[in-house]
Amino acid sequence: MAQVPQTFFDALAVRTWCGLALDALGRAREEIDAINVYPVADGDTGTNLYFTVESAAAAVEAVFAGHAAGGPGAQGDGAGVAGPSLADAARAMAHGALIGARGNSGTILAQLLRGMAQVLAADEETAWADGQGLRLALRRAADSARQAVVHPVEGTVLTVASAAAEAADGAEGDCGTVARAAYEGARAALAATPGQLAALERAGVVDAGGRGLVAVLAALVETFTGEAPEPVPGAHGRVTAALATGPADPSCVSAPSSHARVQVVQVPVAATTGCADGAVAGEEGGPAFEVIYLLEAGDSAVERLRERLDALGESLVVVGGDGLWNVHVHVDDAGAAVEAGVEAGRPYRIRITHFGAGDAHTARGERPVPERVQRAVVAVVPGEGLAGVYTEAGATTVLARPGEPPAGGELVEALRRAHAREVVLLPNDGELRHTAAAAAEQARTEGIRVALIPTRSAVQGIAALAVHEPDRRFDEDVVAMTSAAGATRYAEVTVAERQAWTTAGICQAGDVLGLIDGDVAVIGTDVATTARTVLDRMLAAGGELVTLVLDDEAPDTLTDRLESHVRDTYLAVDTVVYRGGRQGVLLLIGVE
Repeated sequence: MAQVPQTFFDALAVRTWCGLALDALGRAREEIDAINVYPVADGDTGTNLYFTVESAAAAVEAVFAGHAAGGPGAQGDGAGVAGPSLADAARAMAHGALIGARGNSGTILAQLLRGMAQVLAADEETAWADGQGLRLALRRAADSARQAVVHPVEGTVLTVASAAAEAADGAEGDCGTVARAAYEGARAALAATPGQLAALERAGVVDAGGRGLVAVLAALVETFTGEAPEPVPGAHGRVTAALATGPADPSCVSAPSSHARVQVVQVPVAATTGCADGAVAGEEGGPAFEVIYLLEAGDSAVERLRERLDALGESLVVVGGDGLWNVHVHVDDAGAAVEAGVEAGRPYRIRITHFGAGDAHTARGERPVPERVQRAVVAVVPGEGLAGVYTEAGATTVLARPGEPPAGGELVEALRRAHAREVVLLPNDGELRHTAAAAAEQARTEGIRVALIPTRSAVQGIAALAVHEPDRRFDEDVVAMTSAAGATRYAEVTVAERQAWTTAGICQAGDVLGLIDGDVAVIGTDVATTARTVLDRMLAAGGELVTLVLDDEAPDTLTDRLESHVRDTYLAVDTVVYRGGRQGVLLLIGVE
C-alpha cells in the first residue's frame, strides 16, 4: 500500500520517516551485514544501523504519546488532536539515535540525524520546514558527521552523505524534490565507493554504511512522495571475505577505575581488521577491542578526550553535544579507553567488543563467564501471567507491556541472559519480525547459535514450547517447534478504541472485535458472544486443543461460558486456561 505523502517536513513527517527507515533497514539488514567487509568484517553494520534507527523511532513515538496525553508543548493539528512540534520530534529523533547508536556506522548515522535536527529545531515557533529547510538540514548533517570522525576516509558513509548534501544543494522545489535529489546523489556515490577503497573493490561490494544511508534516504523520499525508490543492490560483484579469528586475549583488558557496568562480548572478524566505516583502515592484526560508551561531559573535556583516545587507538568517532556524547574507538587497551572517559566525565552503557575468539571475562579480567548451558528458549510475552507460564516451562522471558514492544537491545540482552550455546527465539508478535531478526543476528556474531521461529502470538509460542525437547538435535527441535506453532491458529478479542474501517466492516468505539490470524473477523457488542463466535469459526476447520488466555479486565464468567460451549459443542476438544495478567487484549485464543 502506498504511503500517504507529507507535503512539508513537520513532526508527522519525522515520525513517518523514522518508521519507514526502520522498515527499510529491517528488509536490508542481512544484505548490509553480508557486505560489511571494510575495514572490520564483523558483519554487523546493517544490524547496528537498525538498532540505531529503532531507538530514534521509539523516542519519536514516545514524544507523540506524551503529547496525545496532554503533555507540555502540545499543539493542535487542525482536528483537535494534540501533537508535538517539529522541534520536539526532531530533537527526540536525534536524542534517541544518540543513546541507541551501535557500532561505528550507527554512531555516524546518529550524528547525521543530530545535524539535521539542529536545523529543523532551530526555531521553536516553526511548525514545518520546506525544501530549503531540508537542503540546509542535509548539508548540516553531512558536515557535522565528517567533523565527528577524527580521520575521515573517502569511499565510506561520509562520502555518501556528502554527495547527498551536494545533490540536494542543487535541487529546487519542495521536500519531495530535494529528498529525491539527495537519494540519487547518494546512490551514485555509493556505486562509486569500490573505486575509492581497495578493500571494497577486492570483495566486489559497495560500502556497507553507505548502503544503509541510501536505504534511510529512500525512506525519506517515500515520506514526501508516497513512492519508494527502486531498491539498491549492495554488491557489484561477489563477496569474497572469509571469516577468521583475531589473536587477541580478552584477559589483557585493564581495569577502569569506574563502577559503571561494563559488557564484554566477542566478535569473529575477517583477517583484514582495522577501523570501521568512515575512519582510517588499519592493517591486519589491528586493535583487539571496540569500545563504546555514552558520556556525560562538557565540551572542553571532550576535546581533551578526543586527543587522548586518538593516541590510544583508531576508528575514533565522538558524536553528540549539550553535555551528552557517544564515544566509539578501536583500541588494544580497552581499560585505558574507559579510564579516559572517567577522567572526562561520567561514562555509562559501556560496551567492549573483543575482535577475536575465546572465553569472555569481565572488564577487570578477574572472573570468567560461567559455563553455558547447551540450549535455551527466549520468548516475548504480553503479560505477567504468561511470563510465569513460560518461565515455569524453562524459557527466558521478555515482557512486552501493552503499547510498549521490546526494543532490539532488550532482545539481545535476553539472548545473552539465557547463557546458552543454542537459543530458540519466539517473538510472539508479527510486528517484531525485523527486531527479532536483528537481535538474533547480533547474538550470532557473539557466538550464539540462534533459531528464530516466527510466532505471531503467545499461544503459538505456548504450542512451540510444549514440544520443545532440549536433548534432541537442535535442528530437529527447531523443526518440531516450528511445526507446532504453525499448526496453531490464533485469535484475539478486544475492545475498539475508536471508529475505524476493518476487514469485517466499520467498527465504533466500544465495539467488541474478534481478530483471527491478525484480521478483524467479528464485530460485536458483547465479549462472551463475540468470543464464542470466534471460537466457532476457528473450530469449524477442526481442532484438538483450545487455549484461552484471559486478561485481568476480562469478565469473571467468561472462562466458564467458553469452556462449557466447547465441551457441549465439540467432542474430543480439550480446553486449557491461563491468566495472562494485563496483556493488552481481553482474550487470546489458540486452536491446535
